[in-house]
Amino acid sequence: MVLRDVSVLLLYPPNQNLPGTVCKPNGSLAYPHLGGALRHHGVPVRVFDACVGDDGDPLHEIFANPSALPSGLLRTGVDDERILEVVAEHDIVGITSIFTDQESMVLHCARLIKAAYPDKILVSGGVNARSRLPRFFEAGFDVVCLSEAEHTLVEIVEIVRRSTRPDFGDVHGVAFPDGDRIRVNPTRSRDMVRDLDTLPMPAWDLLPNQRYWDLGRPHSGVFEPGAELRYGTMMTSLGCPFHCAYCHIAGEGEGSLSGPVGTFRVKSDERVLAEIETLKSLGVTDVFIEDDSLLGDKKRGLRLLEKIQGAGVTVCDLNGINLIHLLKRWKPDHEVLEALAMAGFTQINMPFETGNLRIMRKYASNKLNVDKADLTGLITAMKDYGFKLYGNYMIGYPDETFDEVESTIALAREHMSYGLDAANFFLVVPMPGSPLFDMAIANGHLSPDFDPDKMNIYNATMTNTTVPGEVLEATRAAAWEEVNSSTWKNAKKAWAATAG
Repeated sequence: MVLRDVSVLLLYPPNQNLPGTVCKPNGSLAYPHLGGALRHHGVPVRVFDACVGDDGDPLHEIFANPSALPSGLLRTGVDDERILEVVAEHDIVGITSIFTDQESMVLHCARLIKAAYPDKILVSGGVNARSRLPRFFEAGFDVVCLSEAEHTLVEIVEIVRRSTRPDFGDVHGVAFPDGDRIRVNPTRSRDMVRDLDTLPMPAWDLLPNQRYWDLGRPHSGVFEPGAELRYGTMMTSLGCPFHCAYCHIAGEGEGSLSGPVGTFRVKSDERVLAEIETLKSLGVTDVFIEDDSLLGDKKRGLRLLEKIQGAGVTVCDLNGINLIHLLKRWKPDHEVLEALAMAGFTQINMPFETGNLRIMRKYASNKLNVDKADLTGLITAMKDYGFKLYGNYMIGYPDETFDEVESTIALAREHMSYGLDAANFFLVVPMPGSPLFDMAIANGHLSPDFDPDKMNIYNATMTNTTVPGEVLEATRAAAWEEVNSSTWKNAKKAWAATAG
């Protein structure tokens, strides 16, 4: 059998955002990991971020002139003709779909590509894609990866190399159209990668890093306007020891479409240091750690933090460190705080989540006793170590009362008085793939035909909640205005006004 040459394009679609909010590039680590796996297998691979374009695309003009979509959202990125120009050179196009509020752009790109190039193989993956299979296949995708896809995508490439009419029937962990039905080949537990060190090194060099740095809009964190920020993102672990109802990890257990990839797994210290060195070789000076639970194994975390000291980079935790891991017997754990400071951490997002023990127990894995924990003492101690701290608070759970909402806002108000730099208030979003989504559908809080464009922290997407949606939206906005300082609010508003 003569195998044909196959090349792969990993495409980030243009981005869409609400007017008055800041458009930021996707930020998903999927493509560096998949690109590394394909490269390791000898497959030609390119990453094209249609939000920022590539050499020759006018970056600042793109971001200064977003186009209005029929939905009222703004589209930022290169035009459709440019996307098709890039796609023309490749046989397989992969488009990740993790973020539900970006689904419309993913499906738009799929329809665009399939109409122009019906023979190209379209592959998707990510929690949103596997949770919305009918919509993805209607848009033209040929196959959706249901789990971690480093090995799966390589297998797909090999099938496409052997045939112009590929048959994915023997591939585990995928779904694909089969006549008038959707065929799902379950993910096998034995295929889950438990030793993360066996995965190829992520190919961060495939990303348009200089364009990201020129733009200066990482998906999280707070930085001085105009400051040079040569950042890169990485993960030292996968999964999480907690299973909160609003998180997709809670749905990634044994017997799920994805298999048990929500299981907490870690990279070795040596692998983490090697990844930092790889990022540094690309010019990265600021490393953003995206772990869902950096200190899920506290002994390992402390050991790793000690080894990161002197690595020559500034480190931020942008996904938030679970607060229970910063405490010891409900008091600040100074051993951990000192280790974070010595390792070079400068700012930490703090997921306070809720001020109500009932809500914490029901929806957030009962992972923190907010009545016992010395949270104000923790804030004071962390400020003494020099951290910038940004608190995240969630309101709008289906059965949350207005008094409970107010108690969470009161908690944020108290935290600000103890030195928190800013407080962010999120409306609870029942994202597809999470147990909360299934609960919302079953209990009539969300229509199966919901609008993915509204699945964001500013919209009350659930109906028939104890506190009406319009009240939640107004309360969230008022809380942000009341609790935060004028300096912070003016800076955020100015950035949004100039950023498009």
